[in-house]
Amino acid sequence: MTEQVSKQLPLPSAELEVGASFRPRLGDLALDLAKAGRIGVVVALPSDTSASYQLRPPGGGEDWRARSDGRTLRPLPVSVTHVTPLKREPVYDHRARQAAVPVTVHYEDGDTCETILVLTSMQVELYYLQFDQLIEAAETAREHELRSGPC
Repeated sequence: MTEQVSKQLPLPSAELEVGASFRPRLGDLALDLAKAGRIGVVVALPSDTSASYQLRPPGGGEDWRARSDGRTLRPLPVSVTHVTPLKREPVYDHRARQAAVPVTVHYEDGDTCETILVLTSMQVELYYLQFDQLIEAAETAREHELRSGPC
């Protein structure tokens, strides 16, 4: 009898409508496709008195306007600086042959997000070997420090 492997199903998420526009708020950074990907800070929103977004380069400079429907605007992604493991037990799903390691993702703006790092069984074995080498290197360094004394 052949064992069936279940695939990991994606988490349910809100569906974005086709052509959905980005609706930035005051102070948000936005990328404007109509201006060849120019980045600007939103300094004014569409209103009764203004029929468009007003943007300004982050370091100052000449303002420009973008469509009021936000169709040409895109959010500017914040870069990830690093990922750290959480102090929770990893879980191995033998049917999917995957491990789930709880981690925190740290962003450039100081924000964080808790998620999981999914590893295949082959990746778990590879990291087992690599971590074993790291532990051995750390022990060797510690022994060297103890023999040579404090700096």
